[in-house]
Amino acid sequence: MTNELHRPILVGQIPALGTHVQVEATPAECAALALRMMIPAVHDLRCRFHLHRETNTIIRATGTLTARVTQTCVVSMEDFETSVEESFAVRFVPAGTESDDPDPDSDDEIPYENGTLDLGEAAAEQLGLALDPYPRAPDAVLPVVEDEPEPHPFAALGRLRRPN
Repeated sequence: MTNELHRPILVGQIPALGTHVQVEATPAECAALALRMMIPAVHDLRCRFHLHRETNTIIRATGTLTARVTQTCVVSMEDFETSVEESFAVRFVPAGTESDDPDPDSDDEIPYENGTLDLGEAAAEQLGLALDPYPRAPDAVLPVVEDEPEPHPFAALGRLRRPN
């Protein structure tokens, strides 16, 4: 299966001192990512990675993701454009060697196979994590709902009363 944003790099090509790699999505890849993320549009996406070896097979990546997207406001239901900027740290580990560490502060692990990392998929995952799950346009105002007084449980009986 090929992902919407596919940027393979061989683990063996990563120098011992590390390397910098930039992933930039094409317009077609942005459109495919918008479908995957279930948002109206991804206008652009750039992800910078600094890769360095923790061990011979474990690669640590730190980086920043910047994107311009259109999301739908949960208040007004209107589309609005917003910027996303996120710093991250992840570890690429051979498939099947992922840690069982439940610590939410530890780096996320991304499994890889056949000695190949997919930095495009990693960038797509970082975008998915960075998107606001409840996007709200900057000028959106929640409607004011007037509280109605709780009806008394016997209020209906008052209408049945006979006139004196």
